[in-house]
Amino acid sequence: MAGTFSVTDSVELAVVERSGFIESRHAGSAVVLSPEGEVMRALGDVVTPIFPRSCLKPFQAVAVMTSGVTLRGEDAAIATASHSGTAAHVALVRRLLERESLPESALGCPPAAPSDQVAREQLIRSGGPRERVYMNCSGKHSAMLLACVANEWPLESYLELDHPLQKRVLDVIERFTGERPAATAIDGCGAPVHAISLGGLGRGIQKITTAAAGSPFALYREAAALTESVREHAWAVGGPGQPDTVAVERLGVFAKIGAEGVMVMTAPDGTTVALKVLDGSARASTIIALRLLAQSGAIDHEAIDAVQTELDLWVMGGEQRVGTIRATV
Repeated sequence: MAGTFSVTDSVELAVVERSGFIESRHAGSAVVLSPEGEVMRALGDVVTPIFPRSCLKPFQAVAVMTSGVTLRGEDAAIATASHSGTAAHVALVRRLLERESLPESALGCPPAAPSDQVAREQLIRSGGPRERVYMNCSGKHSAMLLACVANEWPLESYLELDHPLQKRVLDVIERFTGERPAATAIDGCGAPVHAISLGGLGRGIQKITTAAAGSPFALYREAAALTESVREHAWAVGGPGQPDTVAVERLGVFAKIGAEGVMVMTAPDGTTVALKVLDGSARASTIIALRLLAQSGAIDHEAIDAVQTELDLWVMGGEQRVGTIRATV
């Protein structure tokens, strides 16, 4: 069966330490690109395709933004978000839908409860139902629906692979990554997800995050607008305490986490990391990416140390901190 890289093609990226004992080890692969786009470092197999999962959202957002939909500021940030379902996130999603008087039932993502603890507890206390707007991909889906309205494309079939919108998304992915996907599947939110290499994913994200606002090409102008929106409205792309929000707000990087241990990150100087933790755990992916950027000289180790406590990397023994999840790259 076709699949991603194997255990033997991986390297250790992080460990879980409890009371001085290495309890678990996370293996995976990672690539680091210089600001000029050259491979500075490759750990493990960065050629075999992976499913980037939500790390494809920047490409999907750019596809919408170059399809006749103007997204700026918070609206652009929520379109590329894996949000935690706070009231503020839901308000942004509903604002996008209200642009074209679209009902929430038009969203193709599944109903969910907020992942944010406060918002989830409020929903439980109110006795309210799980709703599509709470799902972490609802901003992306709302933006996709707007593109359909702008181009008079069918709404009901917007998640089908042969829909004009999804063809546009695929074209944007291929243009930025320089690769044709090796496989296509259905993501957790119901949208198509395309398999590309970590090297291709890193190249594509770097082109998006270093695009010039004054480019003569709309594709790059919109990419620059998206990047600026994420950096200015980091709260929208994740939420309180979420790793993407913490990394963007505190360190000025562009960060996007994906399910199954995938992470992409670009430092202010353009140095870019793309990685996958092979066992699918996301708990170490942010700190791995940050340490790789620091080792490349793009971020100070001291700055990472200062925010590490905000990334929920502690290993607890009762009510005491007895260890940590740490990168070993």
